[in-house]
Amino acid sequence: MIIKTDLIIVFDLDDTLYKEIDFLKSAFKDIADFLSKKTNKTAKLILAEMILAYQEKKNVFETVIFKNNIQGVVVNDLIKRYRNHKPNIYLTDSNKMLLDNIKQSVYKTGLITDGRCIQQQHKIEALGLNDYFDDIVISEAFGSEKPNINNFKYFVEKYGSHYKYVYVGDNTSKDFEAPNKLGWTSICLLDNGVNIHPQSFNTLPYKKPTFKIRSLTEIRDLLF
Repeated sequence: MIIKTDLIIVFDLDDTLYKEIDFLKSAFKDIADFLSKKTNKTAKLILAEMILAYQEKKNVFETVIFKNNIQGVVVNDLIKRYRNHKPNIYLTDSNKMLLDNIKQSVYKTGLITDGRCIQQQHKIEALGLNDYFDDIVISEAFGSEKPNINNFKYFVEKYGSHYKYVYVGDNTSKDFEAPNKLGWTSICLLDNGVNIHPQSFNTLPYKKPTFKIRSLTEIRDLLF
């Protein structure tokens, strides 16, 4: 068992601590409510049109504006609403219990997330994550995004290299390269079929995670 003062564990946010598709659906609902006031269609019907366009890999906002002949609204207006809305997303009970356990069991906890500050902060607030993490690195504020090694070195430079570091993420294209180079243990949460970004393990060895898990609860068995 790794004692508390030995371990610093850092998480990714999107598609790791919650499913990013839930943020997308929340944003689409907010936009559908907004657009329904400018058409004779219900928000429910507009939402269905948006989800269908997304599934068909179309430009969702362009499609819904054109299909409903909406005047006075452009794609950038909807992009802003998407990014800035306050999402209706939540942690699962099992993930809450895990984070509670980890917070009590390890020396420090961290979060590294790529994205715009407002959008990512709204997610963090909606999920109630501020109480779980000692340090939160958001790429826009930090000045670089994964796989830039500096986003990870931040923790080593702050706390020292004598601790054991673990990183938990999901994106095989950018999540594991930097922590692997730093000698961290890297853990990949496998896609359950709804991830925004597809996973591929047909990649160079230094980009592959140390471990793969199907549920975050498996972290307990790996580390404690």
